[in-house]
Amino acid sequence: MNSWIDFYQHIPEKLNPEIIRIGFFSIGWYAVLYAVAFVVVWFLLKKRLSLGEDAHVFKNNKHSLPGKQAIIFDFLLVCFWGAIIGGRLGYVFFYNLAFYWSHPLAIISPFDTVTGELVGIYGMSYHGGLIGIIFATVFFVKKYQLNFGALTDFIIPAIPAGYFLGRLGNFLNGELYGRVTMVWMGMYFPSAELSMQLRHPSQLYEAFLEGGLLFLILWKVRNKKKLQGNFLALYFIGYGLMRFLGEFFREPDAQIGFIFSSLSLGQLFSVGMIFCGIFLLMIKKSKFYLHDF
Repeated sequence: MNSWIDFYQHIPEKLNPEIIRIGFFSIGWYAVLYAVAFVVVWFLLKKRLSLGEDAHVFKNNKHSLPGKQAIIFDFLLVCFWGAIIGGRLGYVFFYNLAFYWSHPLAIISPFDTVTGELVGIYGMSYHGGLIGIIFATVFFVKKYQLNFGALTDFIIPAIPAGYFLGRLGNFLNGELYGRVTMVWMGMYFPSAELSMQLRHPSQLYEAFLEGGLLFLILWKVRNKKKLQGNFLALYFIGYGLMRFLGEFFREPDAQIGFIFSSLSLGQLFSVGMIFCGIFLLMIKKSKFYLHDF
């Protein structure tokens, strides 16, 4: 038993975040898993289309199945870039504004601002990415004359499946590790500042909560008529709650630390998401967010 626990606790030390490296070029598990997450979400949505679960998205029925698939695929691409741009800008403004104010080129440059070495671009904010996706969705529904609420109802149940893979990517990358712990579930992360301390594998906790559990809930109820028009609100509340719980085990960003008592910035944003979801439910009778934008 002790040998198994010892093996388990040292798993991060045995992982290589890179699949292959040739000179300065490398392909990492993090990037590959995010690409796989995109594909998984796409196939889940294709399944919904093939089952005819898109009635409220394409009410006029002028689109064939291949045409619908093309529109949804285009939407995912637009959201992908919205998430990338929003996530990067969110990290800049929410998590490290002082640094990027002094080094603005570092926002988009993969080279170290001091040494000039190729280090890549690090730092993304989920909540910034969410804002970017919302703007991208508004742009998309205007372009294709779709219903915002119906489109989000259709898309949202599949999204958490991608989060599961994304968090596994964080784990394989040795980043976003958890807080110091004394329980056996802790692991040794070589990338941590004090690598000889056990830390919660919070990436795996969040993969289960934000990805697996939230996906199972939303996917199970995706066709409930009583929930039509409420999936954006349910997503805000569900993700906000899962992220809030998961953040109790996650080490906060070093440059920010805890904001209030033992609460992190991510938890405060998550509380904001929960309140936004409740607000959307409260105005459901007005059907405001179901109207075409």
